Amino acid sequence: MNARIYADHAATTPVRPEVLDAMLPYFVEGGYNASSLHAEGRRARTALDNARAEIAGIIGAKPSEVIFTAGGSEANSLAIFGVTRARRKDGAHMISAPVEHHAVLHPLERLAEDGFDVTFLAVDDQGQVSASAFEGAIRPGTILASIMLANNEIGTLQPIAQLARHARERDVTFHTDAVQCPAYLPIHVGELGVDLLSISAHKFYGPKGVGLLFVREGTPVVAQTLGGSQEFAKRAGTENVAGIVGMARALSLAQSERETVSARISELRQRFENGLLEKVADVRINGHAAPRLANNSNVSFAGIPADAMVMRLDLEGAAVSTGSACAAGALEPSHVVAALGLPERWQRSAVRFSFGRTTSAKDIDRLVALVAQVAAELRTFSAQNA
Repeated sequence: MNARIYADHAATTPVRPEVLDAMLPYFVEGGYNASSLHAEGRRARTALDNARAEIAGIIGAKPSEVIFTAGGSEANSLAIFGVTRARRKDGAHMISAPVEHHAVLHPLERLAEDGFDVTFLAVDDQGQVSASAFEGAIRPGTILASIMLANNEIGTLQPIAQLARHARERDVTFHTDAVQCPAYLPIHVGELGVDLLSISAHKFYGPKGVGLLFVREGTPVVAQTLGGSQEFAKRAGTENVAGIVGMARALSLAQSERETVSARISELRQRFENGLLEKVADVRINGHAAPRLANNSNVSFAGIPADAMVMRLDLEGAAVSTGSACAAGALEPSHVVAALGLPERWQRSAVRFSFGRTTSAKDIDRLVALVAQVAAELRTFSAQNA
């Protein structure tokens, strides 16, 4: 019996053995409170400080600019709510894009309910924001822009360095959600020029429940979690030392291996997409004409509901995902694919395939064969029941 194929690495990744090995001591004999003054607490503090310094060195930040959180969603919320509260006297206008992750969109929607004004920039049919449109959207009272570095559904990269430069010239605080990126792109805050950047360990073979927000020195951020003075008084709560140590190890491995890993996975993705285009009729690769993450392939299958494809592939032994969500009993198309302006037949049939370190050429060939088989079966069923 064939092993299952895991092609949903954009959703989460398994913890690497090296990462688990680094974490284990801090679950047992080293699992103390880093805020405590006794020897055990000081050992935990040393581990925490070392991990912070390692991460800061990797991303080109100062240790004091690295704020640990419980994940990417919390980091995004801290950036958005923290800056808007700190800069409320400067204005109430923000800029973002309709293709952002819900961890950005939902905080922005909440702020809009509270009287803030949000401009959502249109994207092209590849999911990219126009730098000139971004510059033109900045106005007096614009205090924050949040544009993701790479899209979680279609993988499209945004011109973050250029956008951040425009923002800096107009005194607009700039945040980027880089959660999908550390395994495949260089993460250097100086080169990107951003004020805030979010990542989450479980996207690059680290543990779940831990992430960080880079906050450039001098960027005003008001804490959203109150209690102790941990994380430079920007995020209260006892630090997850084991998780933070694991994240540091995972980030170090991911960034040191990313060029080799990206090249190999990009070749596998090309093999996958070539196979689909050869064996399956009426498909569209979403975002293929723009720079995108090496591991991401978002494919629309005309006439096949995305959830049907995902569920049938699961039964056949392949784990993939769809950006669609059920709302009030009705299947809604992915908000990302919808923002591309495509006809509805492409919107409702978009499936995300995302590959990783353990994906093999054999996995790719099996997956192509399974997708071709399932697509044919579902289209036959649809025709018979039309």
